[in-house]
Amino acid sequence: MQAKARQALADAAPTIFWTDRPDGPQPRARLTGARDTDLVVIGGGFTGLWTAILAKQADPAADVVLLEARRIAFGASGRNGGFISDSLTHGLSHGIARWPGEMATLVRLGRENLAAIADTARHHGIDAGLRLCGKTTVAVAPHQIAELAALADLHRSYGDDATLLDSDQVRADVASPTYLGGLRLRGTGGLVDPARLAWGLARVAESLGVTIHEDTRVTGFDRSRGGVVVRTPDGRISCHRVVIGTNAYPPPLRRLRHWILPVYDYVLVTEPLTDAQRAELRWPDAQGLTDAGNQFHYYRLTADNRILFGGYDAIYRFGNRVDEALEQRDATHRLLAQHFAETFPQLDGVRFTHRWGGVIDSTTRFTPMFGTTRDRRIAYAVGYTGLGVAASRFGAQVALDLLAGRETERTRLQMVRRRPVPFPPEPLRFPVVELTRRALATADARGGRRGPWLRLLDRFGVGFNS
Repeated sequence: MQAKARQALADAAPTIFWTDRPDGPQPRARLTGARDTDLVVIGGGFTGLWTAILAKQADPAADVVLLEARRIAFGASGRNGGFISDSLTHGLSHGIARWPGEMATLVRLGRENLAAIADTARHHGIDAGLRLCGKTTVAVAPHQIAELAALADLHRSYGDDATLLDSDQVRADVASPTYLGGLRLRGTGGLVDPARLAWGLARVAESLGVTIHEDTRVTGFDRSRGGVVVRTPDGRISCHRVVIGTNAYPPPLRRLRHWILPVYDYVLVTEPLTDAQRAELRWPDAQGLTDAGNQFHYYRLTADNRILFGGYDAIYRFGNRVDEALEQRDATHRLLAQHFAETFPQLDGVRFTHRWGGVIDSTTRFTPMFGTTRDRRIAYAVGYTGLGVAASRFGAQVALDLLAGRETERTRLQMVRRRPVPFPPEPLRFPVVELTRRALATADARGGRRGPWLRLLDRFGVGFNS
């Protein structure tokens, strides 16, 4: 199996499928010199782009500048699998475990948020292949069948279209011998081309009057009489307010590192399938799929009938290390290739064309953290843990509410008002994360039974029950 995995990976380019295109946008100029503005947004991913757009829509006269250290969609916004969810709480089960009294509100706000994203894409002609086709979660171990049945009941209690599938039914939909059952959700999310969504949002922002500077890393902040001075290697901006949306990347506010864990996730993409191979898979709705373990895979079809296959390994590096050298990991890519072959043995001989990795920003509760500092002149929304494609828009709204001192339905939420438990400092952080990873893998191997370490984390409200 390992020899076949190496062969399938032999020609895979170490680059991101979504951004490996000749029709991407041209680079934007870096910031040079000094200027004044009303709002500076730091980060050119989904959080930053939505912040800039929403700020200009709320106040068209406001002067808004967005600073990106590399290129628009360079980080997780252009590297993810393209799943888009209406959940703000890392799933219904997780939200109920954390904020049972607020779930009705959180579910409604999440649905409204996803609908607003679809409306924005439609209104502005963003051709990002957005399809609200739902997804299927598959059971690949016997204990997961009962878990999916309970999850189906939970989704139905919140009005979702949830269908529980037995092994024959799920395999009739998507042909894999590994499937023992499945949960098909419709209308609760879907798929999108994440890079094209980010590029489209940047175009919308500029059409509203936002100035975007790429290749502009923020090096720090200074106080000023009117607000904040944002420093960069070649310039500085005096502004009234700042929103930080750097997520997994080292933030210009060092204190955020106590709460954010950068975890590397890895992805493969196949060559385009032939018509015969595509027919063998069935998969008529081309919805996204995930399996139900603690260590899970996510996979989907692309517009040109490739399969994107990622997940399972989640690798933390000592000291919150983030480095481009870590974006390729042979051991994980080989493991993914082996798992792909086990999932779809009928695709024997299919080769991979792209392989990459990137950092996801996690908190201990698996949901974002919000807050302000510097006399409410700087706000932040970070820590989406893999579900930021849609939730980032909600995060942008919260950050803008907090900057303005507005008490809203969003800012009254306990998820917004209370911080997650911080991660321990190094040298404790690395062994704690590794212990937790092993405990999750052990739980998968023991029929889902959570050991003493995971039960202890549950007791203290740490979100490793997702």
